[in-house]
Amino acid sequence: MILTDYYRFEKVALKSKLRMDCTASTHSYQEFEEKRATKATAATAKRDATEVGCLVVYFGDVPDNFGGNVHRKADKALTIKGQNLSSIFVPDTESGFAYGDFKGTNDALLFVFQNLNTVDGRIQAGGGIEVFVARGKSKDRVPLYNLLTDGGLDEEMEALREQAKTD
Repeated sequence: MILTDYYRFEKVALKSKLRMDCTASTHSYQEFEEKRATKATAATAKRDATEVGCLVVYFGDVPDNFGGNVHRKADKALTIKGQNLSSIFVPDTESGFAYGDFKGTNDALLFVFQNLNTVDGRIQAGGGIEVFVARGKSKDRVPLYNLLTDGGLDEEMEALREQAKTD
């Protein structure tokens, strides 16, 4: 099997424009698991609440402070607490697929976007991102993306979805 881990993020936050909460995962990728909330935060007038154990990421344009080649090439970024987890490359905006790698690792990430619509810089309710991890395959992320778009990973993706537990 090429794909090793699965995480589904959905737009459920009401106040944050770019926040995506993990709603299902295989709970098996340490890089994501160590980023889960260790303390609860209460909701405020401008911020959604976070419960202990929640995994929250932000999906948006590549911020200027990421600089360098990343800012010139990547289309989007997946961040947590202001730190880049992955630059996201979207070769075909109509396909609903993208690729990247987890910063500081040799792991490739494949992204499947579902109803991911943005209005005035705000991700709309019902939007989702599925993240599939291929450990040790960061150098193969473009061929993996091509395999993804051709349907060559469909069975592996479905098997990981079935293993996932609701968060």
